[in-house]
Amino acid sequence: MSTDDLAARRRLIARLTAIGQRIGYLLYLAAAALFFTGFATRFHSPLVAAVIACLVAGSLVLAPAIVFSHAVKAADREDPLP
Repeated sequence: MSTDDLAARRRLIARLTAIGQRIGYLLYLAAAALFFTGFATRFHSPLVAAVIACLVAGSLVLAPAIVFSHAVKAADREDPLP
């Protein structure tokens, strides 16, 4: 694998992790907004299901994105590419 291919792959993974982090944090924000909406009104079953779904989906998206983001940063520190 050439240096250009490796740099392109790192940039792709970095871009995907940035998108994943944005989506994950947005899902957490949606869960918080739904929770406080339910807190202000009444916690109906669909609202609770939506809060739980946002938390689970946010966790499933955000956790790998954070891990891969740290991996790309460590690879850049260990082996800087042009």
